[in-house]
Order: sequence, then C-alpha cells, then structure tokens
Amino acid sequence: MEPSLTLDVFDEVLNVIVKNGLGTCQNIKDFPCHTNHRALHQTIIREMNRLGMIVDLSHVSTGTMRDALATSEAPVIFSHSSAYELCNSSRNVQDDILQSVAKNGGLVMVNFYSKFLSCSENSTVQDAVAHINHIKQVAGIDHVGLGAGFDGINFTPKGLEDVSSYPTLFAELLGDGWSIEDLTKLAGQNFLRVMSEVEKVRDTKKLAGVRPYEDQPNFRTEDPYNCTSS
Repeated sequence: MEPSLTLDVFDEVLNVIVKNGLGTCQNIKDFPCHTNHRALHQTIIREMNRLGMIVDLSHVSTGTMRDALATSEAPVIFSHSSAYELCNSSRNVQDDILQSVAKNGGLVMVNFYSKFLSCSENSTVQDAVAHINHIKQVAGIDHVGLGAGFDGINFTPKGLEDVSSYPTLFAELLGDGWSIEDLTKLAGQNFLRVMSEVEKVRDTKKLAGVRPYEDQPNFRTEDPYNCTSS
C-alpha cells in the first residue's frame, strides 16, 4: 500500500461522496436517490481498485451493494453487517447479495449490535452464532468474519459483551461442528486474504499502466432524485 497517497485520495473520495449525497442513503426505501449516481459509483470503485483500497459496503443501500459488486475487480467487504434473513435491518446483507459476495471473493464481518442480530435491544451469543452460521451456509466459510463493533454499540449480546467473550463464541461454534481451521478463517485469516487479493489487483493495474479514473458524471439539477445541494 502507499499510505499517504491512499489517505489523500480517500479524503477526496469522501468529499465527493458527501457533496453528492452518496453517503446518506442507507435504507432500502432511499434507493432512488442513487440511480443517477451509478456512473460516479463505478468510477469511485474502479479508482479504489486501482489504488488498492478496500471497498466497504456496510453503510450503503442494496442497490449500491449490487452496483459495487458488479463493478469491483477486487474483493469487497461488509465490515460490520449481519444477515438480513435473520434480522431485516437495512444494515444487514440479503441472501442474494451474500451469494454475490462469495463470487466476488469478498467478506461479510458479523456485527454484534443487538438491533442487527435480533432486531431488538436484547440478544444472546446464540443470536450471533446464528448469523455467523447463516452467512457461512449461504456464502461459504471463506466469506464470513467478525466485525463486532464493540467501540460503537450500546446493546450487546448477553454472554458476548466484549472481546474477552470470544472464547465463549468460539466454544459455541466448535459445538456446532466448526473446526479449528474454520475458526482461524473467521477470526482473521479471511480478512488477511481479502487484503492480499486487493493488493494483487492494485499491483496488476500498476504493471498495466492503468491511469487514474477521473470521470465526472453530469448530474441533472432538475432530476427529482438528484441528491446534490445547491
């Protein structure tokens, strides 16, 4: 990685996202505000691939998830999301997208916020296990990880209040038939693989002399779904 270059470009990407409203529409009902930004989405994703930046989809709409997965040449991640099938929060990942993540080589890192596990303020370690097992079943063992989010959540599962409880989580998974190799992948090996593959895509593009992507889509101010502000 080239940290200074990556951080500089990341700041610019964030500015573009904020100015054009791409960072504001998390809910499925908000998807229309993204429709005229698809070209910009694709440009940002391709530039992130070129730079070796990991694409994180945990805070975007389902439409943006699908666009990003269709565009990215490198694995993407959901750094703190769980399974939509078990809790229908807009933060969580639907089964068809889980399948796309597997094809992309990406990773869904399960969040332990109770409202994303049980859709309530109360949850247990068994709820976390259920989400991990569901993603493993739909996407595969190579595409599930841990993205607890303990530093930013106020409702945690009973028995899984902080990282000191991870042995309890792993014991539950062992009881469900997980192997030590499976747990190693869950605990971090899968994420290290994603990092390596993202860097391989970057290196391939560098060797090929791929130039920066600098497309500037023409947003129409009269469009009712244009999220830009005057």
